[in-house]
Amino acid sequence: MELPNGVSGFYHSEASKPPQIDGKQFKKLCYHFAACNGGKVINFNLSHSSANFYYAQVEIFDLEFYILLNEHYPYLAFADAIESGDIQFVDIPSLSEQFSLYYHVLDTKELTVPINDKHKSGLNSAELQQISYWMPDKIGQVLFNFWD
Repeated sequence: MELPNGVSGFYHSEASKPPQIDGKQFKKLCYHFAACNGGKVINFNLSHSSANFYYAQVEIFDLEFYILLNEHYPYLAFADAIESGDIQFVDIPSLSEQFSLYYHVLDTKELTVPINDKHKSGLNSAELQQISYWMPDKIGQVLFNFWD
């Protein structure tokens, strides 16, 4: 997977600014899929000063977990914890299927692939500087981060 320009949330100028994902649609879908599966949304966050993703904290299937959406590209993942700098990705197959109609749902296998130069070839220099500083070793750590 080649990481696209701006996926980490960093860029040099407005001219190279990456696209912005519609957070309101994501919020509606989270509430909809939670209700359809007998669950509920506990917390929702569309803005976090250092995160490059939106998230919903949900309780579904007697599990409490997070649904993450990159704010610049339609990459979605699930996690059971999102502490700063340490996101524990999980697979939720039934929700993956439902969200896949709207987003590219990444599983833990994809998110834990070690980063190599091929993955970074689409990133801009601001992102490469951040990668040098934060030293992520997996794809998921670039797609969903708390870098500031």
